[in-house]
Amino acid sequence: MTAAIERERLASTFTELCQISTPSRRERPLADHLVRCFTGLGADEIYFDQSGAQTGSDTGNLLIRFAGNAPEIDGLFFSCHMDTVEPGDNVQVVRIGDTFTSGGDTVLGGDDKSGIAALIELMTVLTRSGARHGMIELVFTTCEEIGLLGTKHLEYSWLRSRYGYALDSTGIDKIIIGAPAANKIKIDVHGIAAHAGLNPEKGINAFFLAAKAIAELRLGRLDEQSTSNFGLIRGGVATNIVPDLITLEGEVRSHSADKLVEYTREIETTFRRTVENWQNPFVEHQGLPSVDIKVEKEYPAMLLEHTSPVLVRVRQAGRQIGRELEFVVAGGGSDANILCSYGLPTAIVATGMNRVHTTDECLDLNDLVSLTELLHALATHSGE
Repeated sequence: MTAAIERERLASTFTELCQISTPSRRERPLADHLVRCFTGLGADEIYFDQSGAQTGSDTGNLLIRFAGNAPEIDGLFFSCHMDTVEPGDNVQVVRIGDTFTSGGDTVLGGDDKSGIAALIELMTVLTRSGARHGMIELVFTTCEEIGLLGTKHLEYSWLRSRYGYALDSTGIDKIIIGAPAANKIKIDVHGIAAHAGLNPEKGINAFFLAAKAIAELRLGRLDEQSTSNFGLIRGGVATNIVPDLITLEGEVRSHSADKLVEYTREIETTFRRTVENWQNPFVEHQGLPSVDIKVEKEYPAMLLEHTSPVLVRVRQAGRQIGRELEFVVAGGGSDANILCSYGLPTAIVATGMNRVHTTDECLDLNDLVSLTELLHALATHSGE
């Protein structure tokens, strides 16, 4: 089986995919490319759902089905996202030996085109070898990098598989079985504008209020299950104007539903208390500061049982090819969180990508080959 995987063909596929620009909401060129690829490999069904109307992408999610030639082998799905983070336009892939990088001005795009390349090679090998395999469904989603939007609007009723694997994590030979839930938080702190030099006493500095609230919060690692962070701040007009609006965006993550609620409420309470308790005897104006807080559930937690068919199958597939797999609980969310919430148990499979979301991103061809070997074992082994 290993010999059937052509390293240079896989390398060429990966390079070609990375050089197709696919920032979030502009995935159509890659989707069209994948339609051509899988049509040529004899896909039985190819379908675009209508999610673009909700996500703002120029395409819907792409779903592809190969019926298989061994009905006794359980069907399964593989999921990858088509979009990449910025800077991701006009990627120039550099290969030195077996290592791929970008030219240094962009990301490489291995997140998630490493997974897509492995799937193209998998179906090429299965088609040309005639190896027995069950039904295989391929799910290529949009807008994963900006809030898992494609998966949130996926037409799940199209899928026939009971479970599957999301190819989307750093490292290799690693299976992620759990991930936290997350809340997105947007906070608008309203003050009153005034000239900072002529009459600052007539203003209320929204930045000061926001900073005071942030200073009272616990951020970073909160406990063994939870984290919180504020990563975006916007506001102000000029250095000589007291800012009347500061907007902050952050998140809380936790593997515990109760702690997610608790820590989110702690942030809300702190900001409201800070604004309500504001006072300054030197201020001469009409009006008081205020705060608007919006909390959005970004994705639910996931945790797979060790005895679930999706993990039994990958464990047996690993043994079949002599691979020692690591099963871990991670701190990030992915399409798998959403898929699991819809009753489709989904394990996350590491694809070999490294230093993702940076211009130093890299990938080793040997890891990409190893990933494809594992996918082949998954596709041809029933897991029973």
